[in-house]
Amino acid sequence: MGIVPLAKALELAQEYDLDLVEVAATARPPVCKLMDYGKFKYESAMKAREARKNQAHTVIKEMKLRPKIDPHDYDTKKGHVVRFLKQGDKVKITIMFRGREQSRPELGYRLLQRLAEDVADLGFVESNPKQDGRNMIMVLGPHKKKTEAMAEARQAQEARKAEAKANPGKSQNAAESEGAEDEVSAEGEVEAQAEAPAEA
Repeated sequence: MGIVPLAKALELAQEYDLDLVEVAATARPPVCKLMDYGKFKYESAMKAREARKNQAHTVIKEMKLRPKIDPHDYDTKKGHVVRFLKQGDKVKITIMFRGREQSRPELGYRLLQRLAEDVADLGFVESNPKQDGRNMIMVLGPHKKKTEAMAEARQAQEARKAEAKANPGKSQNAAESEGAEDEVSAEGEVEAQAEAPAEA
């Protein structure tokens, strides 16, 4: 439209049944657009929402271990670390020393090294083990970025939904067969209870 007086711009907006919206207030003269303001606000809100959805927040998860940890407990804790790294989160590993354990920091160091080697395919040592009072701390960073991990999780979820839609009877049949097994085992229990008094 070029440069027009304000009155003329308002007249044009009324003529086309649109709103006169100022888009660049600092420009000289200010830049305005003829548009549907309600629609513009809605689209802006949707863009902002989409941007927030795709935004990755770096989270540091924490895992605490003891130098003389049981092998089963170690496997469980390692499983949590693996899950966190797969989700694209950093993991702070803390080894807590108590009593005389403080005189054996090499136990904690060896444990941290072992854990770092066990999860080397998913993460890397971002901060090397260092003593902090009674604790020893190491930070593991994921190879995969948070945004990539989120995208993969969404794809996996969509794939599961598509599979469920493609085979709706499969999950129902599985549930029915489980129900039938429950009925059979329940009947067996009733028969066993009925026979028990006769033997006595």
